[in-house]
Amino acid sequence: MRILRKLWRRYWLNIREYHYCNIFPSAKIGRNVVIGSYVEIGDGVEIGNNCKIEAQVFIPKGVTIEDDVFIGPCVHFTNDKYPKAKGEWKIWPTLVRQGASIGAGVTVRCGVIIGRNSGVGAGSVVLHDIPDNQIWAGNPARRIDSNWNGKV
Repeated sequence: MRILRKLWRRYWLNIREYHYCNIFPSAKIGRNVVIGSYVEIGDGVEIGNNCKIEAQVFIPKGVTIEDDVFIGPCVHFTNDKYPKAKGEWKIWPTLVRQGASIGAGVTVRCGVIIGRNSGVGAGSVVLHDIPDNQIWAGNPARRIDSNWNGKV
């Protein structure tokens, strides 16, 4: 019965999920979301409507993704600035605002906000908040263009 409820939920929300995904039961996923192969969506993650998450993406607890976001392949989010093997972790929340696009192979440090309609270039390491409508790239990521309208 539990499997039938899970399948019905995915059908009703129109979630397309490919092979070998690990989605925690407490994750909240909106409508019309495409999730590629080998994706892990952690405990309590929230994903909005009309998002596309490519293959091999890691989204841990504490990450919130708003509507219309694209996340390229091999993107990794973190959720603790000072991880340790023993003891409690402090989860730092990360927010990806509506309409943002994150290129392939990006690493996003916890505690940052990626602004509305912003773009992050492939292979970047995001250490700081990204304002709305800007393109950032590099290691560490820096602004390379402003007033981006979402078109490359």
